[in-house]
Amino acid sequence: MNLEKSKKRISKKAKMGFHGYPTLEISYLGPNEKLANEVLLKFILEEGVEPQIERFTTTGDIREDETIQSAIVKMIERSAAQTVVLTDGVKLTK
Repeated sequence: MNLEKSKKRISKKAKMGFHGYPTLEISYLGPNEKLANEVLLKFILEEGVEPQIERFTTTGDIREDETIQSAIVKMIERSAAQTVVLTDGVKLTK
């Protein structure tokens, strides 16, 4: 799957709003607002349950990594996530 198609599918699913559980929260992290070199995925099966966390890192901008973005789409599909939450911007890491 190409990069733009993956990004569009993730964004579209996130814009749908809350549709119940399971949920998948996607947060991009990096040293500054322009570079996200890490993505944090929190999968929550149902309300009140501890999230399962998956983390991917790279040296470049992970938002432009076709392999990682395709993997996120596959995780959404395989987990049957009803809700996808895409955190705006890049959270700063130390």
